[in-house]
Amino acid sequence: MSIEAISSRVALGLGANLGQPQATFQRVCEALSAGGVFSLRMASCYQTEPVGCHPGTPLFTNSAVIGLWQGSPQQLLALTQRIEVQLGRPRLHDSQGSRQIDIDLLLFDDLCLNAPELCIPHPRLCQRMFVLQPLAEIAPNWPIPPTRKTVAEILQEIERKG
Repeated sequence: MSIEAISSRVALGLGANLGQPQATFQRVCEALSAGGVFSLRMASCYQTEPVGCHPGTPLFTNSAVIGLWQGSPQQLLALTQRIEVQLGRPRLHDSQGSRQIDIDLLLFDDLCLNAPELCIPHPRLCQRMFVLQPLAEIAPNWPIPPTRKTVAEILQEIERKG
């Protein structure tokens, strides 16, 4: 059995509005790879208006990454949180403020999980153009549970609503 056969396909959202986000995203990919995520693909970077942030918050740079992971969702969450701290995001932080890096676990195969520390798919995935747009670039046909509508279909619905 191949290593891919026993791995889970994962999607992560990346966001930052401090420092040099694109360079930070490259460092995230290097750290993810060193931490056990393989076959990584990163989408283009998009400049976006802050959503749900304090007034005057600078523009964000957003992207998405897909890859393969052999551990549990909780282990991947722990890895992403360690990477955030390594790259300058305090463990306790203002979720409405500026940040060096934000890594969100968006999708984990077709898993639905609703735990206090982790919800999969990400609870706001289907409402956020700044997440769907880069994700659609690298995984347009990924069905999002529980509806099974693809990333591209959800993105089109949001675009139609304006």
